[in-house]
Amino acid sequence: MASFNHTPSDPSTFILLGIPGLEAAHIWISIPLSTFYIISLLGNFTVLFLVGKEQTLHKPMYLLICILSFTEIGTSTSVIPKALCIFWFNLQNITVGGCLTQTFFLHAFSMMHSSVLVTMAFDRYVAICNPLRYATILTNARVTNLGLVGLVRAVLFILPMPLFLSRLPFCGNRIIPHTYCDHMSVAKISCGNITLNKIYGLVMAFIVMVLDLTLIALSYGLIIRSVLRISSKKAHQKALSTCTAHISVMLISYPLLLFSTLTHRFGQGISPHVHIILANIYILIPPLLNPFIYGVKTKELHDKLGRYIHRILSCRATDIEPG
Repeated sequence: MASFNHTPSDPSTFILLGIPGLEAAHIWISIPLSTFYIISLLGNFTVLFLVGKEQTLHKPMYLLICILSFTEIGTSTSVIPKALCIFWFNLQNITVGGCLTQTFFLHAFSMMHSSVLVTMAFDRYVAICNPLRYATILTNARVTNLGLVGLVRAVLFILPMPLFLSRLPFCGNRIIPHTYCDHMSVAKISCGNITLNKIYGLVMAFIVMVLDLTLIALSYGLIIRSVLRISSKKAHQKALSTCTAHISVMLISYPLLLFSTLTHRFGQGISPHVHIILANIYILIPPLLNPFIYGVKTKELHDKLGRYIHRILSCRATDIEPG
């Protein structure tokens, strides 16, 4: 593919290089990227459709799964379409406003995603430790309010990031060696003092990686203590099996986030293309796998999906029968 001159003539634009060093492979990289993105959209929209359509799934746990799917659609959609435009059409230019908007939505959806995982841990704690009071403690209205709290937290905490970036001077270098406008990727090309950006970025990483994980660990500590008090091993397994989907989602999300964050800030010896590929894996893999995890591990969701598929196949079979 033809390459543009990497010197933006318009001071109101940045250039996203994609994956430096792998420009020749952009078109091949786009194949799994677009495939995984489409599958993740289908999976998450299927979850939203099933829960919205079925009255029996209008419960706190499924409402939380819907909010999680919404954040995953938002996270991947804020990044992948622009990355595909770079890979397919070499459309590397992005306006400063577009770049800052992408930064805001990317980090806001990521923080909200973490908030949902914390709320899910609390949901599992109540379900196992206070099962008789579950229906009164976690109502749909309360879960909705917790989701709104997570949204407000994300907006208030992330909004300063693009504001800090908008105050930075960008001299000659307006080239971002990345597929999307990450907060620190943009800050690093500035010719000004980015100390405030570094500090604020670390504070946000601390909130997500330390505060949220501490709350989740506390919930699971109480769950384990409660389960150990049960004498029946069968009851142990039944109680813990209700947590497997949530634990699986966390094991996919947080290690990828931690590794991507650490390599971005402290991995100077790591090749840039390795870091960028890891950053895109973090954006894409959780939205791809999480709908399947909940579809397999959550019996009601699995059964409803099976009934819809059976109904569709039955209708098609009826349509093709000879009159």
